[in-house]
Amino acid sequence: RCPSREPPARRHAGARMVDFADELIAERRSDPTGKLPDDMPGWMAVPIRWIDWFSLWTGRIVCWLIVPMFGAMVYEVIGRHFFNAPTLWAYDISRMLYGALFMLGAGYALSKGVHIRADFIYRNWPVKAQGWVDLVLYLVFYFPSIALFLWASWDFAWMAWVRSERGMDTAWMPYMGPIKSALPACAILLLLQGVSETLKSLYAATRGRWP
Repeated sequence: RCPSREPPARRHAGARMVDFADELIAERRSDPTGKLPDDMPGWMAVPIRWIDWFSLWTGRIVCWLIVPMFGAMVYEVIGRHFFNAPTLWAYDISRMLYGALFMLGAGYALSKGVHIRADFIYRNWPVKAQGWVDLVLYLVFYFPSIALFLWASWDFAWMAWVRSERGMDTAWMPYMGPIKSALPACAILLLLQGVSETLKSLYAATRGRWP
């Protein structure tokens, strides 16, 4: 049927249903502190509850980095354009805080299901199939790749501290140890949240519904 011939109310209702379904796929549990199913074993429920709670508060704390980031940018714009007094530090501060915000919020984003995923086929599968696919992908690809990322980024950050590495692409030349430390921290947060997501996938694969 041509969509233009459908009654407006029906078209809008259909659009809302599609949007709602997409949100359910991308974000199955909007509230990490919500009640888990009664039939979920304790060895699954307890780690999920604590890890999701930790990721929630990590996201709530990390999100405040946007305030000093915007502050540095506003200060630079005002100083440069109104007082002819550009700073040496605003550019570095803004990009470092943005990078830290992105990396340290990755675990929280995973807990909310808002990482990019091409699920136009996956969304039509039965819940058990979705659970098994997610479970296998987490075990076979996710954990090994994030563990490799942790190993590489740990050495990357450690050497920045040992060598007192400084950024050479700006006149301010900031120390790189703190921002590079956000990389292994990101990997740790992703590994931790991955445990929760793996347990949720196992529950879906065996029970036929997402917690």
